[in-house]
Amino acid sequence: MVKINGTEKELAGMTLSAYLATTDYDPGQIAVERNGEIVPKARYSQVVLQEGDNLEVVSFVGGG
Repeated sequence: MVKINGTEKELAGMTLSAYLATTDYDPGQIAVERNGEIVPKARYSQVVLQEGDNLEVVSFVGGG
């Protein structure tokens, strides 16, 4: 199981970019933290999610 924003999902073995493609997140407007470390956007397709990973996906919201 992989925990994403507090919710456990069966995603082990999937790349981060493949997971994000199944969501409504705008890749240009998010930051992803994996096990306490920020994942550079250039690495999303190389990061394979592992059993026990903890991800936090944060969306940027503009405002004024």
